Order: sequence, then C-alpha cells, then structure tokens
Amino acid sequence: MSNDAGSPDYDLEDLRVVSSPRELRAMADPLRSTILELLLERAATVSELAVAVGRPRSTVAHHVGLLADAGMLKVVRTRKVRAIDERYYGRTARIFYVGAIHADQARLLTNNLAAAAAESGPAHEADDLRAITRHTRIPRERAAEFWERVMELASEFTQLPRSGDTVYGFAAGLYPAEYPALPPTVPGPDPDARD
Repeated sequence: MSNDAGSPDYDLEDLRVVSSPRELRAMADPLRSTILELLLERAATVSELAVAVGRPRSTVAHHVGLLADAGMLKVVRTRKVRAIDERYYGRTARIFYVGAIHADQARLLTNNLAAAAAESGPAHEADDLRAITRHTRIPRERAAEFWERVMELASEFTQLPRSGDTVYGFAAGLYPAEYPALPPTVPGPDPDARD
C-alpha cells in the first residue's frame, strides 16, 4: 500500500491489457471512465464517488458494479459503519491499455481525443490550454516505439502528487493521418555549386 499523495492508497498492477467486450463496454461509458480516474487518487466508497460526480448513489453503485464485474475494480478494504460493512473500491491496474481487438469492437471505445477536445474547450476560451499537434512520416515500428515513451509519460503524469486546486487533463494520441508529405529528394546538381 502506498502513502505517497501521487499514488493510490492500495496495491494495484501497473498495466493491464484489456480486450474483451465486457472490459471495453465498461471503459466506454463516460461516468465509468470518470470513476476509474478518481480511483487513481485513492480508494473510495460508492457514497464518496457519488458526491464527487454529483450523481445519485444508486446510479454510481450500478456503474461500480459493472466495473467490478469487468475486473477493473475490486474491494480493497472495508470498515464497519453502524454494523454495516462499508466497501472501499480501487482499480485493479494503474493503466488499462486496449490490446488487440476486432474491428467491430472499436465502436465500443470512446474517441479519447474527441472527448479531450470537448473537455478542453473552456481552457481554450480562457487562453489556458497547452496543446501541440505534429505530423511526421515514420515507419510503423518507430510509431510503436514512440508510443511506448508516451505511455511512460502518461504513467508519470498519473503518479504526480495530488495537490493544488485545479485538476489538469493530459491527452495524447498517435494515429495515421491523411496529411501532405514532401516527395523524396531527387539527387541532382547542387544549386549552390559554381560552374
């Protein structure tokens, strides 16, 4: 169990690859995604989660149950409150990474970049958005290597100590794009050479 303010206060795997329809459906719902994010800070009860997301306890309990059934949440501890066991839920992994899936399963997933774009709208309007988009022509293997480094950075971001008054979002994407590219260089005479 970790006492660091940047890590959950319970044990969990660093990475879990998910690909089953049950796991994908569990992750796809925006409320369930928020619940998973909140539990990166610390374990919480259904009541605490309901307060945090501003939804009825029964609604949150339903979504917590679906996440637990998908193996993404577990009870990490309990405590007695007036003769009733109060359950504290935690994630089963710090990062849930979507593995190989069938094309028809892709529709179950949320487009994280589209969700981040919508979420970042107010920050853009307030001129408080840090964002960058770059395009480069590289082999698929290099893209995979680069994505590994992005995942390391995302993991570091989720482990930062929780403090301050503002929650910051971090979005990253790597995708094939229809974007112009220069043609290959054709060897020829040096235009700067003198005759």
